[in-house]
Amino acid sequence: VQLQASGGGLVQAGGSLRLSCAASGRSFSTYALAWFRQTPGREREFVAGIASRGGRTYFVESVQGRFDISRDNAQNMMYLQMNSLNPGDTAVYYCAAKDGLVGSFWSSYPYGGQGTQVTVSS
Repeated sequence: VQLQASGGGLVQAGGSLRLSCAASGRSFSTYALAWFRQTPGREREFVAGIASRGGRTYFVESVQGRFDISRDNAQNMMYLQMNSLNPGDTAVYYCAAKDGLVGSFWSSYPYGGQGTQVTVSS
């Protein structure tokens, strides 16, 4: 499966952005999906994940209550709604897919797309 993230941009603190991840290939609905982010010099960090059938979601504590993850299996799309953004959310955001359960390590995802830059100004 091939993935492409989009929707990043520059936003002021307190604002919102919605990231999209478009997937191509078969069996999209069977994959666990996730969003990761990375800043220079740091490891790629798990942000949010959603189970294959869309029933269960997972979030890193720092975004809990501010971000929401969703998927549309009919359209092969995944989304990350980001609200109440702060400068600490500035990063390149990546989407990823894997078989099985949602995991929190980038290395466990065999499918990952190019990122989209999110910049939050103070």
